[in-house]
Amino acid sequence: MAVAVWGRAEQQDFRSRVRGCLLGGAIGDALGAGVEFDSLSAIRQAHGKDGVTDYVPAYGRRGAVTDGTQMTLFTAEGLIRAQVRRDAGAWHPPTDLHRAYLRWAGTQNDWGPDERRKDTGWLAREEWLYSRRAPGRACLTGLGDERMGTLDRPKNPESKDCGTVVRSAPFGLLVGWEPHLVFQLAVECAAQTHGHPTGVLAAGAFAVIVHGLARGETLDGAVQQALALIAARPGHEETSAALQAALGAVRQGLPTADRVESLGEGRTAGEALAVGVYCALVAEDVRHGLLLAVNHSGDSGSTGSICGNLLGVRHGETALSPAWIAELEGRGTILQLADDFAMEMTQGPALHGPGGASAAWLERYPDA
Repeated sequence: MAVAVWGRAEQQDFRSRVRGCLLGGAIGDALGAGVEFDSLSAIRQAHGKDGVTDYVPAYGRRGAVTDGTQMTLFTAEGLIRAQVRRDAGAWHPPTDLHRAYLRWAGTQNDWGPDERRKDTGWLAREEWLYSRRAPGRACLTGLGDERMGTLDRPKNPESKDCGTVVRSAPFGLLVGWEPHLVFQLAVECAAQTHGHPTGVLAAGAFAVIVHGLARGETLDGAVQQALALIAARPGHEETSAALQAALGAVRQGLPTADRVESLGEGRTAGEALAVGVYCALVAEDVRHGLLLAVNHSGDSGSTGSICGNLLGVRHGETALSPAWIAELEGRGTILQLADDFAMEMTQGPALHGPGGASAAWLERYPDA
């Protein structure tokens, strides 16, 4: 008989945090999707003096997500499959994540799922994901061939846009790992599409911050831990300065859109991380933090997503607005993946351990 690795209360708390992280990020992404790169004045002119206060149409519907959420889902799926492959003696998570990101790239280039392929797993067969949602050029070109970028030989060595950060929250949900290992995996996977130190290190810092929150630490403490980890890395100055600016902005008074904009537009990885962290730090509640994170002149979807990941993992799914969850694109897929992730991380040996394997699980997450 399978024995749970964790206690029941711990498993339930972790599942709530995983759901909160993935749903929260997707909600923040969807809140910002319809106003991405609009100026603050244009947002207020179109939506009133408070700006966006609810979903607005994007990609033909309300509650639509962007490429950031798409890639986050494939990060989570890749991590599950890495755990499954570990039993087969093939333990190299960056390779498994690269394969997952190539599956995402397939959704951007193909008309729909290829039902003839049985090794793609269930996520790549979700038809709603086959839609281009303004993916960044570095993500597309970095995954445009089979070669995997590495820290020594990264893809797009000058790229530092926020595409690495917005997909990296699931690394932080590896709560059984030590922070420096979470950081290392996140930066290795960031180098698969972006090579600039800021693009790489901001992704690693974000993963470590999520990791701290998933383990019950304070947000400020998690940021300090991230700062300590990146300080030893060459080229960390821009990312360190961005995080320090976010911490400094908290001490400058009540949160405003102008204070958010002082941290940048969120186009670069460092700016997006700074805005998302700042809005999570000053949030009175999840709604306040998310609306602050999307009402600015810049990459509202990305900054909303980062803030949502942080607030969701910190407070769990029940802190999120039911109305926003109900209208969110892909909600069923996101919840299914979140629950599978939580089950794999807490009860993996019962699903594919030496004592027996679940055929249904291996069909969902092939070890190929």
